[in-house]
Amino acid sequence: MGRLDTLKHFTLAALIIVGVLAKGSALRAQTQDTLIVAGGCFWCVESDFESVRGVSEAISGYTGGTTENPTYKQIGSGRTGHYEAVKILFDPSIVSRESLLDLFFRSIDPTDAGGQFCDRGAPYRTAVFVSNTDEKAIAQAVKAEAEAELGQQIVTPILEASPFYEAEAYHQDYYKGEGLVLTRFGPLRQSKAYVRYRKACGRDARIAELWGRDAPFIGSYGF
Repeated sequence: MGRLDTLKHFTLAALIIVGVLAKGSALRAQTQDTLIVAGGCFWCVESDFESVRGVSEAISGYTGGTTENPTYKQIGSGRTGHYEAVKILFDPSIVSRESLLDLFFRSIDPTDAGGQFCDRGAPYRTAVFVSNTDEKAIAQAVKAEAEAELGQQIVTPILEASPFYEAEAYHQDYYKGEGLVLTRFGPLRQSKAYVRYRKACGRDARIAELWGRDAPFIGSYGF
């Protein structure tokens, strides 16, 4: 084989490899779906769902309001109408939308219309956001099943999806951060501060009270 033929051979092989990789990326993109929920503090929802097999990422953000590109300070005022929300990216061949919604309802207090646990006010309300009639039907069915199991009225609404704005970088993966932050407990690693906050807020205690053994995430934090 001459030098030119060898070069052609390697060029063709490289193009084949690139094509295979591109096809694989396209297939992965086709198997990725999105679920947006609001469950109080988005740090907690993000940390819960990133532990679920089939979830590739959970992104903290804001949705449901009227202000474009809101900041954390703006939504904290309660005047923008936005919820603290989380966009969950998942592979439906591994975990279904129904399963994720089932986990969601059992990881919040869906009987509380005024916020979640120690976090009160409009930004901390719960909600499920849907983009079409199929998603709405799934959410309604899962909600009805959870309500029947709980034996109490679930006030978490199912709302039409609106623009989702990613929260500031320092909110993303907050529960994993290792930088030092000043807390009422003193300076702590961010991940430790998150665990302290979660416990002090009473999130897991209330979820255990409501859902008992059906609460999916509370054992993950050692309390």
